Amino acid sequence: MSQDEFLAAAIEEAKLGAEEGGIPIGSVLVIDGEIIGRGHNRREQRFSAILHAEMDCLENAGRLSPAEYRRSVLYSTLSPCDMCSGAALLYKIPKIIVGENVTFQGPEEYVRGRGVELEIVNHPECIALMRDFIEHYPELWNEDIGEV
Repeated sequence: MSQDEFLAAAIEEAKLGAEEGGIPIGSVLVIDGEIIGRGHNRREQRFSAILHAEMDCLENAGRLSPAEYRRSVLYSTLSPCDMCSGAALLYKIPKIIVGENVTFQGPEEYVRGRGVELEIVNHPECIALMRDFIEHYPELWNEDIGEV
């Protein structure tokens, strides 16, 4: 699979989350050209404080060795927040591909400063999914990112 196909898989996860009544953010974890974990934001569906897309993806990938994490690439349709960026840093994931950072920007400079290669795509579909969601559900979005 190619980078575009991996981002497309993350977008499919985001759409699945929206279909479930949640926030349309998706993520996949790739090792050696193969998706080994998928997830989407499930905070609303599971009444969870932490199930952002990246956290759900990492959980679904299962317990991996440090060597596996260091060969991985994390794809997310939206710039990872502090919590999700922290998980990527903890496991020393070397590269994150971000679908968009127009509607939300996580601690990107900090993550880069810690040696992670961060690639921002600003894919139109990722932007449209979030803009539409934020317009229709601003309270839920603000809760998700810890805003008042």
